[in-house]
Amino acid sequence: MITIIDYGSGNISAIANIYERLNIHYKIATAPNELRGADKLFLPGVGAFDETMLLLINKGFKEVMDEEVLKNKVPIFGICVGMQVLGNSSDEGKLPGLGYINGVVRKFNESLIIGKPKLPHMGWNTIQEKNKTSILSGIDLEIGFYFLHSYYFDCVNISDVVATTNYGQEFASVVCNSNVYGVQFHPEKSHSNGVNLLKNFANL
Repeated sequence: MITIIDYGSGNISAIANIYERLNIHYKIATAPNELRGADKLFLPGVGAFDETMLLLINKGFKEVMDEEVLKNKVPIFGICVGMQVLGNSSDEGKLPGLGYINGVVRKFNESLIIGKPKLPHMGWNTIQEKNKTSILSGIDLEIGFYFLHSYYFDCVNISDVVATTNYGQEFASVVCNSNVYGVQFHPEKSHSNGVNLLKNFANL
């Protein structure tokens, strides 16, 4: 069963609706103790880095997440800001991230972007697979996914980059280290590709 973390941010209903249609068992956790014993964790994210971290810390989710992800090796999947907080820190805020993947979140260099408005990076974009993983099984890379962000995840280890996207510069759009997965785009807004991605995570 997939446990979707409801810490007060993210398009949880859209994710739940997809799993409902796929007939994949899930539950929505509104309290930290509901994460214990989970088969898989899903971390949605909409908003700013520090705001997200404060919600996870103040509501007691971070402590239990650390235990489940780092000690018990439960797979976790973060999307958008939920991916960014998997790293160590962000140019957007001052708080440390979860530190599950070695990397920092940086703001796009607007001088490298041709189109206007330059930020946020918004709309559909393709991805280029760098490291094979079942999380991208059956994905149409040319169709890609729907993005909405002004910051990107800069991995320290290139081996953690599963796929990249280009927006003025190449950046990591899918990352993975052991049981920790993250995507910068919004699978819940990415039609069949997004549905397949969520199914792949459920089947890990």
